Amino acid sequence: MIRQPQPRMPKASKDPRPFKRAILKLSGEALRGSGSRDNISPEIVDRIAIEIREAVSEGLQLGIVVGGGNFWRGASASARGMDRATADYVGMLATVMNALALEGALEHHGVSCCVQSAIEMKNVAETFIRRKAEKQLDAGKVVIFGAGTGNPFFSTDTTAALRASEMGADVILKATQVDGVYDCDPRGNPDAVRYETRTAISRTLCAGCRSGHWSTANDPTLAEY
Repeated sequence: MIRQPQPRMPKASKDPRPFKRAILKLSGEALRGSGSRDNISPEIVDRIAIEIREAVSEGLQLGIVVGGGNFWRGASASARGMDRATADYVGMLATVMNALALEGALEHHGVSCCVQSAIEMKNVAETFIRRKAEKQLDAGKVVIFGAGTGNPFFSTDTTAALRASEMGADVILKATQVDGVYDCDPRGNPDAVRYETRTAISRTLCAGCRSGHWSTANDPTLAEY
């Protein structure tokens, strides 16, 4: 009697991490100490770099989208009479300055990283290429995404959701002044609605808001960081 080979049962994963690849949305204000006159506080950036090093040392694949609010806010400049598109481009350049500061701190602590900019500036950063960024994440390199989406009228929160979709991230971690994603700014509207998850591209306009909030994600979880 010939015994038929039994199918092999897949081994249970021993990886305790709830997710493997993440996008961290880091606000520009997070890089500046409270009450500091500096736009970027080196000691704050250094502390953030150490925390990132600890996370990636455990095998986390991490992409970072950094804002530019410690230097500039396009919406505020537009409200004071500046052309909105031009104001947003200035803000994109601010995010690249923050990205370079974070890159320097990470490299100081031995973390392999690079800055990819949505606006070409080859002397200081790589140009964003989706497949290249994916390969860098696979190799364990931290990828810092600068210059937002490269387009005016879109926030860096939108960029985080977009890059999360493009990179196939499991989660978006949000290290900003608000505790999640809302349909508009909760600091200006107490009736703002907080979203726990987002599964589609959407634009919501609510009463009392000067502009809409765009968000897009391929069903990544939105988590407070």
